[in-house]
Amino acid sequence: MQSSGHRLRDMEQHHPLLSPDGEAEAGSLASGVMMGGHHTASTARNRALWFIQDSCGMVCAGMTWFLVLYAEFVVNFVMLLPSKNFWYSLLNGAAFNSLAVLALASHLRAMLTDPGAVPKGNATKEYMDSLQLKPGEVIYKCPKCCSIKPERAHHCSICKRCIRKMDHHCPWVNNCVGERNQRFFVLFTMYIALISAHALGLSGMHFFTCVKVQWNECSDFSPGVSVLLLIFLCLEAVLFLTFTAVMFGTQLHSICNDETEIERLKNEKPTWERRVRWDGMKSVFGGPPSLLWCNPFTGLRVRHLLLWRHGRRGGVEFSV
Repeated sequence: MQSSGHRLRDMEQHHPLLSPDGEAEAGSLASGVMMGGHHTASTARNRALWFIQDSCGMVCAGMTWFLVLYAEFVVNFVMLLPSKNFWYSLLNGAAFNSLAVLALASHLRAMLTDPGAVPKGNATKEYMDSLQLKPGEVIYKCPKCCSIKPERAHHCSICKRCIRKMDHHCPWVNNCVGERNQRFFVLFTMYIALISAHALGLSGMHFFTCVKVQWNECSDFSPGVSVLLLIFLCLEAVLFLTFTAVMFGTQLHSICNDETEIERLKNEKPTWERRVRWDGMKSVFGGPPSLLWCNPFTGLRVRHLLLWRHGRRGGVEFSV
């Protein structure tokens, strides 16, 4: 497709395309329903849920929740509740359960947030004319989803979409990690690493305490069952701590260098103005450093359930 004002090329690698205004305009169309790669655009006042129907991703996401809930069960019912030290149980229980809730909330936000999908099939003559490109300026089209690719966008074969600032596709959150949900993925890895370290510490204290007294006095479960539950928890905690700590460090390094994992692996030379260190952190987490950076509920809008059930589009929205 060609016009006198510009040239359009089919390219699978990303190049600078749109101006910031044009990119923002395209982003406003990206809110909608993602079901197995099919996208339905919607208006901003009637935003729907983003969810990837990928079998492997849904299994991995389900396993993540199961393992976190398993850790909750062992920590609460095997170690803390049978303890005779009230304050030890109360403080550790409050800390562990709070971190677990934040981890699961971050997981949901990372999984159900549009990572920055480019509108599908927007490579039309009318849309390109609306970009007001300069004569001779080259833009690039993704041949797989028939969309104009913004700068730093890459096509995901699982999401079947081009994703802005795509870092990678993570099956554990059943979603791509991109421009709009990287913050929640970073929080997810951080909180999982914290509860894994906490679980290891509690397991060590429990083993040490039970060795000095009778096992029957340490837990409401039989000694054999308690040992098996604790061993599996320790193995899970070691694996999760190692994996999430590495991912957390990798993500912070990418953010501070304003370079995604795909760009690093492809050794792509930056054609954009880099936001390094604190500027990169501010662009991902939003605003100056504050405790809100650690809050996965920030910016969350939840419509009243009764209004959804009755099919109303208006109504009260609660913003955090």
